Amino acid sequence: MSYTEARIQYAEEEGAVRVADEPMVEAIGLEKSYGPVKVLAGVDLNVARGSVFSLLGPNGAGKTTTVRILSTLVRADAGRVRVAGFDVVRDRRAVRRRISLTGQYAALDEEQTGEENLRMMARLSGLSRRGARERAGELLERFDLTGAARRRVGTYSGGMRRRLDIAAGLVGRPEVVFLDEPTTGLDPRSRQGMWELVASLAGAGTTVFLTTQYLEEADRLADRVALLDAGRVVAEGTPADLKRRIAGRRLDLTLADPAAYARVAERLGDIAVLHDPDRLLLGVPTDGSAAHVRALLDGVDPDRDAVDRFAVYEATLDDVFLALTGRTATVAAGGDAETSATAREETARV
Repeated sequence: MSYTEARIQYAEEEGAVRVADEPMVEAIGLEKSYGPVKVLAGVDLNVARGSVFSLLGPNGAGKTTTVRILSTLVRADAGRVRVAGFDVVRDRRAVRRRISLTGQYAALDEEQTGEENLRMMARLSGLSRRGARERAGELLERFDLTGAARRRVGTYSGGMRRRLDIAAGLVGRPEVVFLDEPTTGLDPRSRQGMWELVASLAGAGTTVFLTTQYLEEADRLADRVALLDAGRVVAEGTPADLKRRIAGRRLDLTLADPAAYARVAERLGDIAVLHDPDRLLLGVPTDGSAAHVRALLDGVDPDRDAVDRFAVYEATLDDVFLALTGRTATVAAGGDAETSATAREETARV
C-alpha cells in the first residue's frame, strides 16, 4: 500500500465525524502529470464550510489543475477528493449540482443581453419560464446589473462581464463556488468591486475557493491560505499566521551602490526575504522595535557606509512566499509548464 493510499484509508476509517463538521472541500494526496510534467505531487487541502479559501502560487504551480480536479473536469492520477460530501469521481453528477466554476475569462454569449444570458442558464438548470425570469431579476439586482440587463453583453465592460459570469454560476444556488483568478485583467476599481462580491458570497454562507496571483487579494479576502509551489503545498494557515511565521514586519534596506548591495546580501544570507538588485533593495524580517532595527543595522552595516536609507513595513503574503520559495508569487522559474501541458491535453482530447 502506498503512502497516499494509506492516508485515504485512514480518512475513510475516520469517517464517523459528524456531517456538520465535514469540510466542504477535502483533497488527500492529489497527484497529476501531463506527459513528463509533474504538475501536482501530493496536494492536501481542507476547506471549511462557509469560508473563503485561497490557493496562491506562481504561474505553473498547479493552481488551475487543482481547480479542474476539484470541479470534476479532470481526473487526478492519484489521491481522493470530496466536495460537498461527495466523491468527485464516483458522484460526479452530485458534485456538479452543488458547485459553480468561474474561470479566468467570462463564458458568456456576447450576442445576448445580460438578462437573456441569465434566463438561459436558469432554464438549463431546470427552472420554469417564470422561475427563470424571477431568478434572473434577483441576480441582476444583486450584482448591480439591472440598468444594463437589456444591453448586449458585447457592450459590457470587463468588470460587468465578470459580475455577470459569476451571477450565471449562482443561478442554481451552489454550495461551493470555485473562482479561478477572477480578477485577472480587471482595472483596480473593478477588482475592488469583485472583492466586495466575494465577501458578500461568503457572508451569505457560500463556500468560496479562490485561486489568485494577487497576494493582496488573498490577504483581504481569505480565511485560510495555501501556498502552492512546484505542485506541493509549502505552507497553509490564516494570512496572519503565515505572516507571523516570518515576523510581523519587514525592514527594507536601500544600499548605497552595487558593491554595498553584494556585501550586505552576503552578510544576510538566508535571512533576507526580499532581493531586488535593480533597486539595490534588501528586506529582512523584524519585530519593528527600535532596538531590533538598530541591532540589524549594526550587524549588516557596522561601518555606516553601506545602507543609504531604510524603512519598516508591515509584512505581506509576498514576503511569506519569498521566504518559502525564494521568488515572488507572480513569476514562475522555468516558464508555465502547467498551462502548456494542460493545453496539450485539451488539444489532444478535442
